[in-house]
Formats: sequence, structure tokens, C-alpha cells
Amino acid sequence: MEENAYIHVNEEIIKRIDEKMPPEEELQDLAEFFKVFGDGTRLKILYVLLSSEMCVYDIAMVLGMSQSAISHQLRVLKQMDLVKNRRDGKTIFYSLADSHIVTILSQGLDHIEE
Repeated sequence: MEENAYIHVNEEIIKRIDEKMPPEEELQDLAEFFKVFGDGTRLKILYVLLSSEMCVYDIAMVLGMSQSAISHQLRVLKQMDLVKNRRDGKTIFYSLADSHIVTILSQGLDHIEE
């Protein structure tokens, strides 16, 4: 008996999955997006910004880190559109980019606490 005789391919399911699968470029962008959440310092910064808009100096004080380390991570977060900033005189204040970030953090925490 032929080895492939036992293989059953459900073409309807395969077609449905193919239609729903995002393009490769979007999947790569999504992978990069989730990599940002793989760093503890960046997560801490996001959680700080959940509470309040803050400047680099204040974030550094809250987290007990250098301003340069915080600035570096804020650049990464800003490049991925997770945080936004506004200038008030010489001071730049950072905040979460939108409510999606709150949802992602909340659902992630809910998941690991189950």
C-alpha cells in the first residue's frame, strides 16, 4: 500500500487559513513589535507611563536607572510607536502612544497570572 494513502488534506481549511494569514511583511513587523516587549526595562517604562506622563529624569528616578539608559529605551519604544512625546519648554514628556498599549500590557499580565 502506498504511504500517502493515509494522508487526508482538508483543502477547505487550508484555503481558509491562507486567506486569513497576514502577508509575510506584516508578520515580520508583528514579530519586531513583540520583541520590544521582551525587555524588562522597556516594560518597566511602559508601566510607569501607564500611571502618568513623565520626563526622562523622573522615569530614571522612579526606576533607579541612568537617564541615558532610559533615553535609549524610550527611543526604541518611540520607533515602535508605543510611546509619544511632547515638548514643554526644554523638557520632553513621554506618554503611552494610545490605549492599545494599555490593553496589550493588561492582557499579557492577565495571561501570566492565570
